[in-house]
Amino acid sequence: TLAVLTLKLTVEASQKYQRIRGFGGAMTDAAAMNILSLSVGAQDKLLRQYFSPEGAEYNVVRVPMASCDFSTRLYTYADTPEDFQLLNFTLAPEDLQMKIPLLQRAQALSPRPLSLLASAWSAPAWLKTNGALIGKGTLKGVAGGKAHKTWANYYVRFLDEYSKHNLTFWAMTTGNEPTAGMMTNYSFQALGFTPETQRDWVSLDLGPAIALSKYPKTQLLILDDQRLLLPHWARVVLNDIHAARYIHGIGVHWYFDRIAPADLTLSTTHHLFPEYYLFGTEACAGWIPLDRGVKLGSWDRAEEYAHDITEDLNHYVTGWTDWNLALDMGGGPNWAKNFADSTIIVDKTRDIFYKQPTFYVMTHFSKFLLEGSQRVGVSFSAHTDLEVTAFIRPDKSTVMTVLNRSDRDVQFEVWDPATGYIPSVSPGHSILTVIWQAQ
Repeated sequence: TLAVLTLKLTVEASQKYQRIRGFGGAMTDAAAMNILSLSVGAQDKLLRQYFSPEGAEYNVVRVPMASCDFSTRLYTYADTPEDFQLLNFTLAPEDLQMKIPLLQRAQALSPRPLSLLASAWSAPAWLKTNGALIGKGTLKGVAGGKAHKTWANYYVRFLDEYSKHNLTFWAMTTGNEPTAGMMTNYSFQALGFTPETQRDWVSLDLGPAIALSKYPKTQLLILDDQRLLLPHWARVVLNDIHAARYIHGIGVHWYFDRIAPADLTLSTTHHLFPEYYLFGTEACAGWIPLDRGVKLGSWDRAEEYAHDITEDLNHYVTGWTDWNLALDMGGGPNWAKNFADSTIIVDKTRDIFYKQPTFYVMTHFSKFLLEGSQRVGVSFSAHTDLEVTAFIRPDKSTVMTVLNRSDRDVQFEVWDPATGYIPSVSPGHSILTVIWQAQ
């Protein structure tokens, strides 16, 4: 019998790629309501699972600006018609009583400053062509006009109000899923932009508003939508010198990744615009109508997460943000009945929460790939089903994540010229993280 040659994974430390920004999830209205539905002790345990050194060590939290589908009602912070000066701009009870206190508690548990990321779903109805928060609608008028200026100033007012609670934002996006607001009969909050109208709004209104505010260091991410829109969207916006100077990164969602090859979308965009980082801003399981809602203990969904994160990292993405931090047993609340799954599921009737397999997958990345970790090359001695990514951390240790979506165990050894051989085995349907310090 022939001896089976062990698969060798060689770390190519001289091949250097992008640096990590971070990993995390979203403090939606629904997430905040679910966390606060637990007893104080259980709330604290849940927050520790995500933010403390004993937990996943999330360092990114996405914060919706006003309502989204994972709210229990439709609202913005400026619902008084014709209030172009935003004199009546005010945060909602959802912010003041739920999201802000939880963000402060999360920050207190985290040894590092949290990177907060804000995204708006819709402008106030009176600023929009359709006069509603939902459905097909864009800002009234044109870039540089009164409605566009007001919507840009709304972003600054949001930063003002949160800063009063000692919460500052690393970044904001130009708006959640701009293509949704271009679709007829779209069923929840949206604001339509084409790449051209987004480019013009950034260059004439939003970019200058942030640059001239007290928050010039707050970064701006365009797109915040599916990666199949790349590289076209990036080309239109970033080839414009007036818009590009205000922009730092490109936000991508995961929902149609299966039909949008990472090479053609992410890598192409990176090579065209290497100075702008790619960042995963939203993902969740249980969103497909035929497979909707919560599935407790689903390993299939965990593997989908692990595959997508690994693929993204291997194509220049600098971080990956999950959607709701917590949902209830029905995958809500969600006023639009657009139920989904979450990495933590709360059962308030029993005052308990479940950590889903997706939670543990997220932790493989969030806990080990510290901010500033740099991706390095990996070469394979033979073809393999294993999906692998490797990083050198700021402390010079090396981390390799190995995903095996096949049914069989795979023996392998890591070869790091600086360290030697590390023998290991990847069981069928598993994810493992190997970490070592150079000798």
